[in-house]
Amino acid sequence: MKKTLLLLSLVFICVLSACGGPAAQPQQPAAAAGNETAPVNKELKIASLSIHLTNNLLALGVTPVGSVIGGDLKAFLPHVADRLTNTKPLGVVTEPDMETLLSLKPDLIFADKQYAGEVSKYEKIAKTVVFDLDDGTWRDHLKKVAKIVNREQQAEDFIKADQAQTERVKQLLHNKIGDGTVMAVRITAKELRVFGARRPMGPILFEDLGLKPAKGVEKISKDKAFDVISQEVLPDYDADAIFVVVNNEDGAKKLYAQLQNSPIWQGLKAVKAGHVYPIPDQPWLDYSAIGHKMSLDDAEKFLAK
Repeated sequence: MKKTLLLLSLVFICVLSACGGPAAQPQQPAAAAGNETAPVNKELKIASLSIHLTNNLLALGVTPVGSVIGGDLKAFLPHVADRLTNTKPLGVVTEPDMETLLSLKPDLIFADKQYAGEVSKYEKIAKTVVFDLDDGTWRDHLKKVAKIVNREQQAEDFIKADQAQTERVKQLLHNKIGDGTVMAVRITAKELRVFGARRPMGPILFEDLGLKPAKGVEKISKDKAFDVISQEVLPDYDADAIFVVVNNEDGAKKLYAQLQNSPIWQGLKAVKAGHVYPIPDQPWLDYSAIGHKMSLDDAEKFLAK
């Protein structure tokens, strides 16, 4: 009987010890289902079918496994090429290399609505996210990308730094031209173009930097990035400052040289005042987070002279 009581006592003590001790903690999942901002175990393999979306990824420190290339260059854009050494070229945006895209086995595909066409062909390879780059600003696009790749804080930091840099460039421009009006032109081997308010040039000049568009710029259709004009109408714009993009081709350089030597060009108010600012096509025509920052970097350099 004593042995039985002793055995029962020992069992009772063990039960009490178990109840009073700490319970085993369940392991936390790496990512909560349905929560896009939860941390993930691995970086997503993203294939980008837009040079601008590629550059928004790079701004967040994310390198895509594959990306389309510049249509004219037939290569990655020069201002980001050094960041894409481990990225597979996927051809031009109008005709992506589907075979290479398939071989990359991406987790996600980013596409530009303007060029995406039938999205189902990409959905057969991986989940596809389509961006309308005409909806909102590059900041909105960056935030959308950041939410998908869980880099929202990086996006906020990038935008905050960009705002400070934009204010610096604004002041430099004001020191040069005051409240003067501005136009931006592009010279190709065949034609002379004037940029309107639409991306790529309009937003950075007339929205971000708050410059006043020259006469007639506001008349350019919101559905077009530019109008083609003749040299003879340049004086009608009466711009106090002109930003000039010359294509990197012999024909364009020759046409610009001819324009510079013409009485029409030499008679322009901006030319007489020394307010003509040559700018490279890249990064200025890259409407992305990185394109915007590098354009401001360029502006700070030439405006400080």
